[in-house]
Amino acid sequence: MTRPLAPLPAALVSAVRHIAATPHLLVALDFDGTMAPLVARAEDARPLPRSAAALATLSSLQSTTTALVSGRALASLRAVATPPAPTLLVGSHGAESWWGPDSPALELTADQAAALERARALVTQATTLYEGTVQEDKPSGVALHYRQASEADGRAAVDHVRKMVAQDPAIYLGTGKMVLELSVLNANKGQSLTTLRERTQATATFFAGDDVTDEHAFAALLPGDLGVKVGQGETAAGFRIAAPAALPQLLELLVSARREFLHVT
Repeated sequence: MTRPLAPLPAALVSAVRHIAATPHLLVALDFDGTMAPLVARAEDARPLPRSAAALATLSSLQSTTTALVSGRALASLRAVATPPAPTLLVGSHGAESWWGPDSPALELTADQAAALERARALVTQATTLYEGTVQEDKPSGVALHYRQASEADGRAAVDHVRKMVAQDPAIYLGTGKMVLELSVLNANKGQSLTTLRERTQATATFFAGDDVTDEHAFAALLPGDLGVKVGQGETAAGFRIAAPAALPQLLELLVSARREFLHVT
């Protein structure tokens, strides 16, 4: 039997109602662990239906821009999230972006392409040595997933890759929940959120995320913005909800308050 969700804290309800009354609202969301529960196989992730429906409604409202900001490659994000057509997309922790049909494709320099091959070779070596580890190639990087590995093998794989990358200044390291990210572009979600705000001319930003990599985005929020951490862990976000299962009621509240502000029946 599913335990009923606790009501949203009064302070969070008030903050949502306040941000909904901004002239142009940007609603940016992480995907894995936020829109969708974390799963063992990345390709099996799907957004919770009510969260997906709320995002679709928000994307249809005037003076409201929606965006997914994910560590996934854009192709993977599209495949699992099936985002509403107007929704802007940021992938690979900010290395990839889709602002519309005219968005340029990601291009690497020759040096970056060579560094990417080295990074992928390092992760391939680790996944060969340590059972349960999985490699995920991205256009500008590669991820080492160790959620399915034993604690010992996961730790050994991470240590192995870290040691090798320390000798290569062209490869940047990042960490997430049971994943080690290698990239040849020094990008993060905070930079992406700032770009989204500037491109959309948003007057306030709502961002929700669950992972260590989302802390860059929380740190980039401005006074008057609203950050919501999903799950446990230290955070710079002003508010917290327990799990992805609590996000639908939060987004539905935002939909209701935004429609009320826009006088949409």
